[in-house]
Amino acid sequence: MKAHFRPILLVSLSGSLIFSLAACGGSGSAGSGDTIKIAYQRSMDNKSRIMDNYLALVKKQFEKANPGKKIQLIPVQASENDYYSKIQLMMRSPRTAPDLVYEDTFLINSDIASGYLRPLDNYLKNWPDWSQFVPTAKAAARAQDGKTYGVPDGTDTRGLWYNKQLFQKAGLPTDWQPKSWDDVLNAARTIKKKLPGVTPMNIYTGKAAGEAATMQGFEMLLYGTGENPLYEASSKKWVINGKGFSDSLGFVEKVFKEKLGPDVQDALDANFGSTVGTQLLPEGKLAIDLDGSWMGNNWTKTGGKPWPQWTQVMGQAAMPTQSGATPGKVSLSGGWTWAIPAKSKNADLAWSFIKTLQSKANAVEYDIRSANIAVRQDVAADPGYQKSMPGIDFFTGLVKYTYYRPALPVYPQVSTAIQEAMEAVTTGDASPEKATSDYAAAVKSATNGAVVDGSGG
Repeated sequence: MKAHFRPILLVSLSGSLIFSLAACGGSGSAGSGDTIKIAYQRSMDNKSRIMDNYLALVKKQFEKANPGKKIQLIPVQASENDYYSKIQLMMRSPRTAPDLVYEDTFLINSDIASGYLRPLDNYLKNWPDWSQFVPTAKAAARAQDGKTYGVPDGTDTRGLWYNKQLFQKAGLPTDWQPKSWDDVLNAARTIKKKLPGVTPMNIYTGKAAGEAATMQGFEMLLYGTGENPLYEASSKKWVINGKGFSDSLGFVEKVFKEKLGPDVQDALDANFGSTVGTQLLPEGKLAIDLDGSWMGNNWTKTGGKPWPQWTQVMGQAAMPTQSGATPGKVSLSGGWTWAIPAKSKNADLAWSFIKTLQSKANAVEYDIRSANIAVRQDVAADPGYQKSMPGIDFFTGLVKYTYYRPALPVYPQVSTAIQEAMEAVTTGDASPEKATSDYAAAVKSATNGAVVDGSGG
């Protein structure tokens, strides 16, 4: 999930487009109340309130433009996995369902299968701004049934963040661009040897880290090992027993077996991501971090750990493919959407609020605050956005190398199986080969046998 930029003059919210309720229309709401309830994830870091502050501003803006209408914000402060579970529990009943929910794109199909979300197509066809959204963003919010269930608010890419000061002290290049996994591991080994007390590298791992382990960690390795490493779209089957899978687990095993990563107990802590962003990196205690494009928002004036020097200290490098094979770089992209639960009692009013959230000016505001990569063409061209963060060009440039997770109903179960495999090799409870075999069994069960053997056997 998400959680980068130096302080700049933000675009004024007063310039945002306001949509009147008279303009809404669409599929009809289940109720006609004057209040909508909005559920979203609140950061576990109590000093970081980027989403809270943004929603509070738009709430004020919306209520002023629509007298008598009220926005009730429902922050869910939880780790990523717990947040998913809590909002799904809320959406099960009309009594507890919010009217608007912040939805990770990878959950859309599984939540549709559970009957939690309603399609937005009847709204979108009458919304001119929808034409500004890039095709990949639209596709991420589109379900297997061809309907669209969310409006994206940005995307992201992933790469290697590294501390140039620590690299210089260790005799490593400050313009580091590794060409293979071995280059990454060797840099970490050099840090370990020359800078005792510094954690050489972080890669998220295990069940507590949730999708951060799967996506920021494992899949950044797996998608650098060859074609169809996770899901074979042509056969609609999940790949098991592949060499790339066990090799990726082998990388994780080396990081922790050679003590190149954080202490295992720390790495398996659900709050470790916050520790990385607000303590280890700004305090110079971590040299390399495999992480997301958004990291700099931890270090702004409104972030969890204001750190004005970060723009000079931190460098960015692309994650290389396993052995440098074409295209040489790997990234994973995700993103979040604003979705309307199927059991919302006030869908029309919720849609009107989505349009206000996603006006051009408000989208610029949020993408700057959260260090998102824009999914609207007009936002991407905005001068304020383009100047919002050192490295924005670097991370935007990774889009051409990026992969998206298979947004299928069973993916959350596959992701959990990946996390279990990672945790087993992180703790030393299983070899990469044994963890690969256990993963294969779990996926075969979860998919009712819709698997293909990647070993060729």
